[in-house]
Amino acid sequence: MCCGGCAKCLGVTLLPLAVLCTIANILLFFPGGEIIDSDHITDEVWYFGGILGSGVLMVFPALVFLGLKNNDCCGCCGNEGCGKRFAMFTSIIFAAIGVVGAGYNFIVSAVALNKGPKCQFLNSTTNTWGYPFHNGNYLGESAMWDTCESPKSIVSWNLTLFSLLLIMGGVQMVLCAIQAINGLFGTLCGDCKCGCCGGDGPV
Repeated sequence: MCCGGCAKCLGVTLLPLAVLCTIANILLFFPGGEIIDSDHITDEVWYFGGILGSGVLMVFPALVFLGLKNNDCCGCCGNEGCGKRFAMFTSIIFAAIGVVGAGYNFIVSAVALNKGPKCQFLNSTTNTWGYPFHNGNYLGESAMWDTCESPKSIVSWNLTLFSLLLIMGGVQMVLCAIQAINGLFGTLCGDCKCGCCGGDGPV
C-alpha cells in the first residue's frame, strides 16, 4: 500500500471515532438519561474532552489524511514528487495535532474515572452533592456504587462513557502516531516512490 493509501485508511477510521467521542461526551451531560442542574454535572464533563479533544480537533487530521491519497499537487519547480513530499510532511503536523487532541481526551477521561462521578449522597445526616469516591476506590467495588443516591445509575453511566472515551482516545493517539511515522516515510521517500513505503508506482 502507498503512503497516501495508508493515510486514507487512517482517516476513514478516525472520522467515525471522532463522531462517537462527541456523542459520548454529550450523553455525559444527561447522567442516567436524566436532565439535571448544570451545577450537579461532573466537572470533567465540562472540559469537553470528547467534543473538543477527540471530536473537533480530530476532524482536521482525519480530513487531511483522507485527501492525501488523491493529492494531485503540481509540486515545486515542476516536480510533482516534491509536492507530494510536502503534503506528507504537512500530514505529520496534523497528526501531531491529533495526538494532542486525543491525549487531552485521554487524560480528562482518566482523571474522571479516578475521581468518580459527582452525585447526591448521604454525608453524616444530610444529603449533599459532591464526590463520594476517592482515588478510583469504587472501580473494583461495585457495592460502593449505591453510595450515590441520585442521579440513578450515575456511576455506571459515567464509568461506561468515560471508559469508552478513554479507549477511543487511546486508539486515536495510536492511529495519529502511525500516520506521523507514515508521513515521515512519505516525506523522505515520496508517496509510492520507493520500497520503504511499500509502493512500486506513482499514485
